Amino acid sequence: MTWALALDLLGTFFFAISGSLLAAQRGFDIVASLLLGSLTGLGGGVIRDVIIGAPPAAFAEPIHFVAPALAAVLVFFLSGLVQRFSRTLLVFDAGGLAVFCTTGTVTALSAGMNPVAAILLGVTTGVGGGLLRDVVANRDPQLFNPRDLYAVPAFLGAVLIAGLWYLGWYGPVALYAVAVVVFVFRVLSLKFGWRIPHAHGSWPRHPDPA
Repeated sequence: MTWALALDLLGTFFFAISGSLLAAQRGFDIVASLLLGSLTGLGGGVIRDVIIGAPPAAFAEPIHFVAPALAAVLVFFLSGLVQRFSRTLLVFDAGGLAVFCTTGTVTALSAGMNPVAAILLGVTTGVGGGLLRDVVANRDPQLFNPRDLYAVPAFLGAVLIAGLWYLGWYGPVALYAVAVVVFVFRVLSLKFGWRIPHAHGSWPRHPDPA
């Protein structure tokens, strides 16, 4: 068990919790909760590894499946608290986003990717699981919520990690510190309703295709 694997498992658990919580809110059974939690926790990493051309870590190291299983069991026994603490889903999602946008960037850099590609793959790792979760659960993806800064914290974390890597300042402490910065930024954006300005003008919701 290395510090990198421990952080990866932590991110998988956070995202899996958010997936299982969403399953509980939708009234799904524990099997669906396990599947949705696994998809959320492992989906972004699998997408990253497939693009890099490496065997997905989730299948190369089966210990990754322990986190979704634990998340599904915990949510199953605490389902009565889900409605009371509905924003818990967003907090755990923020934790997964913080971990995976940083570790995803490091994985891409370690595989020899250039900084721009590594940053994009880091963001993909961070937002991919949540996007898959929302699509499968038939919910509007949080990534495209106009009242939310979902991808911006992931970009921030990926850029910081890539910069520290090329400055020679990267290490375990830097990785954890950037993950904390991303998490705090994400939580503050939720608390204060930060968002990116929209384009000016009145736009139809469902424009008629030409």
